Amino acid sequence: MNLKTTQSEPKAKPKGLSSFQVIILSFFALILLGTLLLMLPISSRERCFTSFADAMFTAVSATCVTGLVVKDTATYWSLFGQVVILTLIQIGGMGVITIGLAVMKVTGKKIGLAQRSTMQESISAPQVGGIVRLTGFILKTSAIIELVGAVLLAPVFIHDFGVPKGLWYALWHSVSAFCNAGFDLMGVREQFSSLTTYSSNIYVNIVIMLLIIIGGIGFLVWHDIGEHKFNIKKYSLQSKVVLMTSAVLIVLPAIYFFFFEYADLRLCDRILSSLFQSVTTRTAGFNTTDLAQMNESGTALMIILMLIGGSPGSTAGGMKTTTVAVLFLSAVTVFTRRHDIQCFKRRISDEAVRSAGTILFMYIVLYFSTGIMISRIDDLPLLTCLFETGSAVGTVGLTLGITSTLSLIPRILLMLLMFLGRVGGLTIIYAALPSADSTNTRMPLEKITVG
Repeated sequence: MNLKTTQSEPKAKPKGLSSFQVIILSFFALILLGTLLLMLPISSRERCFTSFADAMFTAVSATCVTGLVVKDTATYWSLFGQVVILTLIQIGGMGVITIGLAVMKVTGKKIGLAQRSTMQESISAPQVGGIVRLTGFILKTSAIIELVGAVLLAPVFIHDFGVPKGLWYALWHSVSAFCNAGFDLMGVREQFSSLTTYSSNIYVNIVIMLLIIIGGIGFLVWHDIGEHKFNIKKYSLQSKVVLMTSAVLIVLPAIYFFFFEYADLRLCDRILSSLFQSVTTRTAGFNTTDLAQMNESGTALMIILMLIGGSPGSTAGGMKTTTVAVLFLSAVTVFTRRHDIQCFKRRISDEAVRSAGTILFMYIVLYFSTGIMISRIDDLPLLTCLFETGSAVGTVGLTLGITSTLSLIPRILLMLLMFLGRVGGLTIIYAALPSADSTNTRMPLEKITVG
């Protein structure tokens, strides 16, 4: 009798979480922790429990550096609650993974390849090599810029609110502006007023705008500038595209606002308001004028700017400046009947074009569908709802005044948009769907007519 021995096959090792899943779970965990802290009586001025819905909306908005609020930050939340919100803004702006790896480095824990890969995806770095050093650069640069911003703002706020409160206000608005969050503490003068009381203050306007621009350009670009200084030829293609696109998106809308929106203001206020509106609309969320007074064409332009957002690897959200630049260059290539997409004597890959097209499609579908749903559910004007959804998915925080009046389902929809806008649509898709099999098999090619 022959006995046939069988050896059990070794079990496949369970796969760990992907970098995209780690990023999503980290943001979700931070939001949940922030929600629980904001629900506590110590977080509100009235020492009362805050509802889960209001606390979570605030936590999502702060972590996703958006700025949409259902409770006025200055008058509803206590000092403890404001500290919680500012901490969420800081961690959300820097990136949960960035802060986490910084803690690991300080405590002496080894940073493995998996953590470095996650960090790379979190800040949109081109490669894993040097990622820990880049993390240190991000943290140091952010701290220096925010402290300088606070010092510059301190004289104005100390004059207006006294020393203790003035210092707190200076630090708060510096961090909020650099992180492109748009949370403000000016509700002590008028609830939900943002920076309208400083619309004529040249000094405050310039400091806030510089903080917004610096935070929105992206750490990778500043790292490039730090290495090569003013030798622009040595900048990476991404840095050149980001700087060029950002400049265009600041100047052209400012010209429009100057001639068509603020014609009734005196020249100095007209220039300030036009520039500030152009800068803040791409994810910052502060406002110095009444947005409800703008005409429909101006509102539509603001929606476009909000959807575009800042740059990759920055504190800003939105589709990103590089996405718009790649799509524009792709269109130019088609118009001129060239084979390759070129920019600054470099060729852009087809993969970048496909990713840009996918991101645009996702944002447009989510933006329109959610705006229509909110309009139908709460019976509100469609353009107003589209402005709100554009502000949420672009993590901007500007509003036409309907956020606090929305019912529960529209608020949930806005929270989902804010989360997607901060984490990134492709990150969520890559986390949810398995990667395709890497084979060399390709389907037969057949042409299809478009356009």
